[in-house]
Amino acid sequence: MIGAGDTAPDFIAPAVRDGEATELELFRLVEAHDAVVCCLAPAAFVPACTAEFAAVRDAGWHDRDDLAVVALTGDSLYAGFAYADRFALPFPVVADFHGGVAESYDLLADSWEGHSDIPRRATVVIDGDWTVRFAEATDDPLDRADPAPVQRATETLREIGVDVDRPRVAYDGPWER
Repeated sequence: MIGAGDTAPDFIAPAVRDGEATELELFRLVEAHDAVVCCLAPAAFVPACTAEFAAVRDAGWHDRDDLAVVALTGDSLYAGFAYADRFALPFPVVADFHGGVAESYDLLADSWEGHSDIPRRATVVIDGDWTVRFAEATDDPLDRADPAPVQRATETLREIGVDVDRPRVAYDGPWER
């Protein structure tokens, strides 16, 4: 697994942003922000992952000039559209359908629920110099980690100078807006 101090790999991948299909270019986000948070999930609609994505949404991490948030799932772009719409996710949802991005971060799951080549559940914080400042993954995507990886990333963001509210992860929902 990629760790703190490592250089973050760049990627360009298909994504859903503001209800439109687009290509997400990580280098553009890194250049434009003090930090980028990548939240990975093996698939859309995984309850524990959705709880974290909704908590980040509700904490307002997406609505800042100094921080970019990217969700990344092992599903298709079409699933990303449904997922972003259902939960009003205001940040891009990347379709890492064949696991290439997750593999470059050494966050590829061996298998889960009969699927292979999918991301592990993880949170990665990248600073403006491409340095990974925080990386944490769970072994089980359904784990109700306490604190959740996105909650633990808050301290690292503050160290970078991005003063954010700590997300409140409610594993039992509701997550819709």
